[in-house]
Amino acid sequence: MPARTTAVPASEAEGQLGGTPSLQFNEPLSWRAGKQIPVADLLRRLQALSKEMQELEQEEIEPASLTTVAKELASPNLLAHKDKGVKALTASCLVDVLRLCAPDAPYTGQQLRDIFNMIITQILPALADTSNAYNNQHLYVLNSLAQVKSIVLLTDIPSSDTLTRNVFQICFDVLSGTIKELPREELQKNVEINMTQLLVSLVDESATLPPEVIDIIVAQFLRMDPRAIAGVSGKGKRNGIQLDEKQSLLVLKQLPPAYNMAKYICNACPEKMARYISQYFNDVIVDASKVSASAGADKSKRRHSDDLNDSDDEYALGPTEEDLRELRKVHGLLRELWRACPAVLQNVVPQLEAELSMENVQLRLLATDTLGDIISGIGAAGVPTPPALDPSAYPPNTLAKTPEDTSSFNLLTKPSSSQPFPHTHPQAYSNYLGRRHDKSPLVRSTWTTGIGRVLTTSAGGAGLSQQEEDRLIDDLGRMMGDADEKVRIAAVKVVNSFTFRDIIWKLGRSGGVAKPGSVLATLAERVRDRKHTVREEAMTVLGRAWGVALGEIAANNEQVISLMGGAPSKILDTYYTNDPEIMALLDSVFFKQLLPLAYPPIKPRNSKAVNGNSQRTKESQGADQEPVTADPDKIRTERILLLLRSLDERAKKVFFTIQSRQLVLSKVMNAYLARCEDYNGGVMDENEAQVKEHLTRLIKNLAGNLPNPAQATADLWKFAKMHDRRSYQLIRFCMAPESDYRTVFKANKEFTKRIADATSSTTASSSLLGTLSLLLYRVSLIVYNKSHVPAIMAFSKSDENSLAGTAHEILREISLRTPEVLKAHVQEICKYLQDNAPSSTKSNDAGALDNLKACASFASKYGNEMPKDRKFLQAMTSFALFGTPPEAAKYAVSVGWAVSDRKDLLAKNLVQKCVKDFRYGADGFLSRLATLSQLVLLAPEEVEGDSDAITNIAIKQILLQVRQPANVSSRIYEWSETADDECLAKCWALKILVNRTRSHPTLETLSEVATSVYNLLYLLVHHEGELPSVKGTPPGHRSRLRLLAARSYLKLCTKKSLDPFLTPDAFNSLATVAQDGEQPVRAGFMQRLKKYLGQQRLPQRFYTIPFLLAFEPSDELRSDTVTWIKSRAVVFSSSQAQQTSSSKANIVMESVFARLLSLLAHHPDYDSDAEDLIDFARYIIFYLRSVATEENLSLIYHIAQRVKQCRDAITPAEAATGTDHLPSYDDRLYHLSDLAQLTIRKYEDVHNWNIQTLPAKVRLPGSLFSEIKSHDDAQRIAERSYLPDGVEQGVDELVRASVRAGRSSHGKKRKSDSGEQLGREHKKAKSLPIRKSEAKKQEKKSSGAVTKLRKTKRAAETQEEEGYAREKRRSGRSRAAETSYVERDSDEDDAEMRLMDQGNTAETDDDGGGGGGGGSNASDADLQSDADNADHQLRNGSENANEEVVAEEEEEDEQEEKEAPPAPPKEKVAQKKPPQKPRPKRQKKPPRAAKTANNNNNKTRKKQPAASRNAAAEDVFDLPSSPG
Repeated sequence: MPARTTAVPASEAEGQLGGTPSLQFNEPLSWRAGKQIPVADLLRRLQALSKEMQELEQEEIEPASLTTVAKELASPNLLAHKDKGVKALTASCLVDVLRLCAPDAPYTGQQLRDIFNMIITQILPALADTSNAYNNQHLYVLNSLAQVKSIVLLTDIPSSDTLTRNVFQICFDVLSGTIKELPREELQKNVEINMTQLLVSLVDESATLPPEVIDIIVAQFLRMDPRAIAGVSGKGKRNGIQLDEKQSLLVLKQLPPAYNMAKYICNACPEKMARYISQYFNDVIVDASKVSASAGADKSKRRHSDDLNDSDDEYALGPTEEDLRELRKVHGLLRELWRACPAVLQNVVPQLEAELSMENVQLRLLATDTLGDIISGIGAAGVPTPPALDPSAYPPNTLAKTPEDTSSFNLLTKPSSSQPFPHTHPQAYSNYLGRRHDKSPLVRSTWTTGIGRVLTTSAGGAGLSQQEEDRLIDDLGRMMGDADEKVRIAAVKVVNSFTFRDIIWKLGRSGGVAKPGSVLATLAERVRDRKHTVREEAMTVLGRAWGVALGEIAANNEQVISLMGGAPSKILDTYYTNDPEIMALLDSVFFKQLLPLAYPPIKPRNSKAVNGNSQRTKESQGADQEPVTADPDKIRTERILLLLRSLDERAKKVFFTIQSRQLVLSKVMNAYLARCEDYNGGVMDENEAQVKEHLTRLIKNLAGNLPNPAQATADLWKFAKMHDRRSYQLIRFCMAPESDYRTVFKANKEFTKRIADATSSTTASSSLLGTLSLLLYRVSLIVYNKSHVPAIMAFSKSDENSLAGTAHEILREISLRTPEVLKAHVQEICKYLQDNAPSSTKSNDAGALDNLKACASFASKYGNEMPKDRKFLQAMTSFALFGTPPEAAKYAVSVGWAVSDRKDLLAKNLVQKCVKDFRYGADGFLSRLATLSQLVLLAPEEVEGDSDAITNIAIKQILLQVRQPANVSSRIYEWSETADDECLAKCWALKILVNRTRSHPTLETLSEVATSVYNLLYLLVHHEGELPSVKGTPPGHRSRLRLLAARSYLKLCTKKSLDPFLTPDAFNSLATVAQDGEQPVRAGFMQRLKKYLGQQRLPQRFYTIPFLLAFEPSDELRSDTVTWIKSRAVVFSSSQAQQTSSSKANIVMESVFARLLSLLAHHPDYDSDAEDLIDFARYIIFYLRSVATEENLSLIYHIAQRVKQCRDAITPAEAATGTDHLPSYDDRLYHLSDLAQLTIRKYEDVHNWNIQTLPAKVRLPGSLFSEIKSHDDAQRIAERSYLPDGVEQGVDELVRASVRAGRSSHGKKRKSDSGEQLGREHKKAKSLPIRKSEAKKQEKKSSGAVTKLRKTKRAAETQEEEGYAREKRRSGRSRAAETSYVERDSDEDDAEMRLMDQGNTAETDDDGGGGGGGGSNASDADLQSDADNADHQLRNGSENANEEVVAEEEEEDEQEEKEAPPAPPKEKVAQKKPPQKPRPKRQKKPPRAAKTANNNNNKTRKKQPAASRNAAAEDVFDLPSSPG
């Protein structure tokens, strides 16, 4: 190639002036020293030359004619002239010379250096000043250099690196506006285009580029980062550029020109730039790798024991902080380079991939983070702003396509990737995915965050295949179950970064919250994570996701409902953990995500609006839509109903418990506020000690349910010392039933602001606001607010969005818990009932039942505010006679009784109408029975005159009749999901007899009435729901009647005067209902038993019955019962720890062990062979696992020994001897005593405990045990071992298997309730049925027992209750001298009933239908009593969620067929495995079907007098008394 810089001699040029046109300009442009041309003349000449040359083309002029002009233009006089115009015109002429003479420039190398130096340093920078007078000349120079590519002559100049660097530096400075001497102005687009073309030509033609040029180009990509700092260099040795802070404003909407130019250069010259950039990054990355490698080599030389601290060494060794800072800058550039020009990184990605495998964790962490962002198309500006998932937004989000919000669009952070990284670099992508197995949790958490960004950005917009996306979603779900909490919380946060559509359409592909293994299901499991930070994040994200999905849920979108519908249940289910920290978190999520206080964020209707105009709001989809009326109360109510409808039964109990808790806590809070006023900030004139003592107790109870009781106590004392009366009033506003929702919300908001201001302006603790805010959530009347009642009633009538059933449900709860809020609406409800009263020809609508129940609850407290006019009472009478279902009649009686001024006349009138011409099957006969059942309870004296007629209807016309023939079936006893009229009639008849006994007005005749009713109940329980004189009872009737009879037993025994009528023998028969063959019967009975025991309404002997569930085949019922027992044990233990004096109630769960052994001795399945005794050991192990601790095991062992020192007192003396097959009941006790002692010793050995000798002697119940009068007999019994061979080995294996299963439930992978179970490894153990069959018993006994459902080995052994964290208590041995272990006798149990019977004289039915006079609010004089009662409820209720879940007056009678509710378990905070399917049952004895009706009617137990059991007379009052 000829040289382009050769100078042509003048003589040679003159010879070439043939016929080709030559340059016409002939004026001199140079001068001698001292003969300078005037500037004006010089400018004129240069302008003329420039004009002429611009019009010439290369083919139209002889190059030789330019020699003189070219020489003069290159003279120092012009190049260094002081005038800017001269320089501009000179440069314009010079670029024309270069253009016309191309490709050979008529200059030497030095001349070209001077020319380009002037152009680069003077002309190009002047382009930044668009107001310059010579701007056109400047633009012309730039355009010529770019278009003609004269700039490439720089590459021919020796040592031109400086010029090359300067041209790049100045061009980027001009475009970025960073030239300080010139003002920053908007440049023309052609400047950017020409400069870009100029630099591209220079890069393309240069053999090499100076490293500084690469620095300058690469640095432009940092302009996308507003946080960019000065200079990007390799190892800090190269010159960097200063980025202007104003660039952050420039690049919000558009890319900066300098960035575009650098991007274009890289994309136009990918091969060269790839080589340069690879070398650029190699300087930093390779150097850091060498440091890491050397550090790894040093570490390998250390002592082997240092491997324990590898993670620490990784942070201690490796790159220095300076190296890491440089690495972070470089990796930030890599992100932006991939986003702008991915082709230049083809040689850098392998280096980055190598970092993934480096020993140093910081390098791996940085490489993992960078690759994740590169795949996601995230540049140096960082991740985009996450979507705003606002659960309180209105209107709610939908899946419909909506316009993007351009107001928040930021081009800087918008993910963008022009190439799909997985396809361009598959090996690096595969290695990146392998980081999910990295040993460092920091790397795994960063990797998890990275794949979340890949999913949300669809790989930077490049897209992912379905397979790749599904794989990443599965990996995200696995990361939520990682062993390290940092990884789990990172995975949860990833879900929070998804948009609503992505949650449904991407994450939802793997399944919803109810599908095990899906991402959403795993997220739901994390709400019970063992780490609070993970729980908090997971619960918040899950609640927020459901709140955002509410719009689609309300629209009945089946896809969204299936995916997110179960989320609230998962959240509320955490309540059962009884962990104060979790419950506090639940309250926060409940009132911030599920039911935000600020929802909806629109103002309510203006009550003062003229012409009824209400406030209107526009839908967010477009302003062209018609405005719609917005009622915030209705919108909020709909959200409450949607939430309640989405809950399962367990979660519904929690929902209603949260509302019930408000009632209890509000009493304590009212008392606390009153005492704060008395405390007066610490300044008191009188009663100082009393006020402080009561305030201390109240604060202790309020703080006891908070996560940090000590800190909460300090905060509550600080609040009391602040003595802010306005805050007191604001809290009262939040709790008052009279406050509407807006008042509650504004009071809450003002209170929060006042406390926040007080905290910031004083020395008050920063935790004060958190403590008080949490308490304010719990005491505020938010859900059961009076503002919601009209909307609830409207939904119940219109069934809008199918919410009528849910509206009725919550209306019932409001009427039961807080009837005060119905004051403003009760007249409307009564008017509705009055207008829809039924008659003999017209029935009432379905909603009348709920309205009647609401009125009944309201009337029981505020009867004076109910209407008392004749029409309303007539309507109630019509409901009482013709209301459907029958429960409506019962509630109508309660309402009428509460509001009537002539209660006696009302009662007599109703009785006469019900009794007169009563006939089964007549219109309204069920309603009449329900009316009678309620009247005998509410008005016993008024109806006593008609008692004979009432009992005649109940007994002869109903109970002793069988109108429906039994179905042809092999089963004589089964559960039916529905009850026909005959079954319902018998249930109501039985309730009539029971209610008459409960409210019997005359104590003198109580014994006669109670004995007959108890005898009737005994027959129904013992004969499985069929009276001996009544044959052919349908199987479905028998199960319901047996359940009702058992529940009636419990209800009667809640009264002190009626409990003694339940003899020990009848109690044993009642206990077998817990082992009934039908699960609904067992569950319904246990639910009621646990309820009454939790409310302390039953004597202690009833605590024996739950331990019969050792072989319960229902996993849920068994697990819940175990948890309930443990919770009650904790309650009694806490009560013992709080008391200073000895109390017999302290050892309730321990002393019940003697009663359990007596019950087992009289169990119909008892047998003395080794195999059966090993089975019975399971009952003892079940008791020990639920009750025994290291502290009380000695007492339990002592009780087991004492049983062997007594005789059985239940069985008559003549029946106490044994038979050929079975031992006497005394011997049974001794068998079980030895078995219990053996089991306890094995249990002690496995746990490494130590049984101590007790100094006191425990007295056993006199009703169950009697003294052995003969010393010789006592000595003989004590010395004899009653256990057959083989029992000890079987018990040992059983105990060890049980303990192993229990310990595994505490492990990292916790077993579920249906998982590993008691005795799975006991090969010889067989499964004990719930009750043994009759056929097998007949072989060993002359009298049979009722056949019960059997439990298979796998189903019996595969459920193990979860362990619970026991609080270490002070050993009972150290308190032996001051603790009494004497158990009360049956006579002493009567004393216990005194407290239970208080207030029961006028007790109504348990379903809340009872009536009474009008009530009034508690006065200030009752404040102390209310607070004490609330304190008691908090102390007893906080240990077990079950006692908060059940209502004080629950709906018991109207839904007996549905009631089999589990008690809330106190579970470990961990993930549960799905329940396993029970294995097929192995029948030890013939099944129930083999049993005939003759067995039921003719066979009796040996211990019972045969003559007294089956002689049922026509009249119930002629029936024999209960046995014993």
